[in-house]
Amino acid sequence: MHRLLESLQEHLNRLEQATAPEVTAAARAVEKEVVPAWRRATEGEHRLPVAAAVALAIALQLVLPSRLVIGPAWLLPTLEGLLFIGLTTANPRRINRTSNALRAASVALIALISIANAFATAELIDGLVNGTEGDSASVLISRGASVYITNIIVFALWYWEWDRGGPVARAQGLRPYPDFLFPQMSQPDLTPMDWQPNFIDYFYVSFTNAAAFSPTDTMPLSRWAKMLMLIQSAIALLTVAFVIARAINVLK
Repeated sequence: MHRLLESLQEHLNRLEQATAPEVTAAARAVEKEVVPAWRRATEGEHRLPVAAAVALAIALQLVLPSRLVIGPAWLLPTLEGLLFIGLTTANPRRINRTSNALRAASVALIALISIANAFATAELIDGLVNGTEGDSASVLISRGASVYITNIIVFALWYWEWDRGGPVARAQGLRPYPDFLFPQMSQPDLTPMDWQPNFIDYFYVSFTNAAAFSPTDTMPLSRWAKMLMLIQSAIALLTVAFVIARAINVLK
């Protein structure tokens, strides 16, 4: 606190004899030292983590058998790939360009992956219940793992896309009230001033929610966040329960 007060006093002393551009630069410098990064405008997060997750989700769809896929096996992955290429081209390094078309394309991409995985999950569970799925324990577990991992990626993408209006809105600091309360937000004294949530943080939230079937260190604040986490937990619980039960039965 003493160092912070000294820094503020130093900036105030400079402002007394500064020009307009210098005042603006000094104000931004003060903001960086007082306001945490997740509450102010920043340059935006890197594209690579979310791109890797989307690529993995598409790849996991391609290895599923035809009975767990909607229509031709190439249709949805192709559409997802085209949207993915377009979004990556628009924001190749950092996600900071604002556009209604880009936001719509991003939501459409996540929706397609969600629909594909919801269909695969429903067909897998239906096959397990009726005894038509899972003659081999190893094959059953691999397919269940594919659906389970894709489920984690899908909900991580939704959390990332909707929290405080999405990655671009967060980078621009447009919405002050978060939908998810990360530990770093409630422990500012233990958190670097340049910390802000990125896709890795939302992926961790999704993974722990699917593994524990409940929130762990990050709490949902808005109603949509609570309902989305509830749905994810229910899907994960059903998938794990049916796959393990069937695998044990096959092994016996």
